[in-house]
Amino acid sequence: MGDNVTVDANLISAAPFISARDFLLRHREDYAVACRDFVWPKLDRFNWALDYFDAMARNNGQPALWLVDEEGSEVKLSFAALSERSNRVANALRGLGVRRGDRILVMLGNVAPLWECMLAAMKLGAVIVPATTLLTPADLNDRFARGRVRHVIASTEAAAKFADVLGDYTRIVVGRETAGWVPFEKAYTASTRFTPDGETHVQDPLLLYFTSGTTAKPKLVLHSHQSYPVGHLSTMYWLGLRPGDLHLNISSPGWAKHAWSCFFAPWNAQAAVFIFNQRRFNARGLLDAIVRCGVSTFCAPPTVWRMLIQEDLSAWPVRIR
Repeated sequence: MGDNVTVDANLISAAPFISARDFLLRHREDYAVACRDFVWPKLDRFNWALDYFDAMARNNGQPALWLVDEEGSEVKLSFAALSERSNRVANALRGLGVRRGDRILVMLGNVAPLWECMLAAMKLGAVIVPATTLLTPADLNDRFARGRVRHVIASTEAAAKFADVLGDYTRIVVGRETAGWVPFEKAYTASTRFTPDGETHVQDPLLLYFTSGTTAKPKLVLHSHQSYPVGHLSTMYWLGLRPGDLHLNISSPGWAKHAWSCFFAPWNAQAAVFIFNQRRFNARGLLDAIVRCGVSTFCAPPTVWRMLIQEDLSAWPVRIR
């Protein structure tokens, strides 16, 4: 294994994926060889959360997710903890009626349950419909109608937007208890042992995104258990991620870039995801967090880079590779 990555490759369904991943890690600084010799893994049955993530996370106490806010509060979870938590959430969702193929609209900010729900839905074979918290009730009605949403997981702040979204759907709230909604916290009392109800084929649906709709009505884009988990080996390589990195990507949940660089690419490399939550972007606050927490890799849109370089960067001993 490249870079001492410890993964149980005995799982037949995950072995081709792991082999392709390790090849890219070995040749991350030799672009010519990587382009010439890389071969996409041939997969038939593959569930990234069960076959790869859980195997990699077994007894793995290394940080996987580190959330920090500007007031100083932090949440840090290991790979092993996220594997266990997502099992609990998967069992709880199954108890609420979530079945393979069901579509779950997830409308959360950068909080730990977002990552737990993503993993849990994958384990169940459910389809995740990511939604930005900026959506309006009209946007939600459109997504329900065209996306055939059957379940919703939303923050307390977002729950009010569903008052005018009619229909028979499961309502789960993250945060303060809300009338008519099931508290997400109850999921943590479910069993840590999860048994899938069947096999996952690589072409089974996994993520249903709606495009931004800047020039027309948002379009639906469906991704499979292959296109994102496996496809973003390319993002892992492009970002230059290594095992043990602390990766910060500036992106909001609900957009595809968040899944690329705050979920699949870092964890494909067995790197940790770092998030700095700010109510309003502040370049100095972000630089303070990057230095204090030791962020090693960083991805952001040009607007963020521009605001950062307007600061006196000599005041921050940033060690971004």
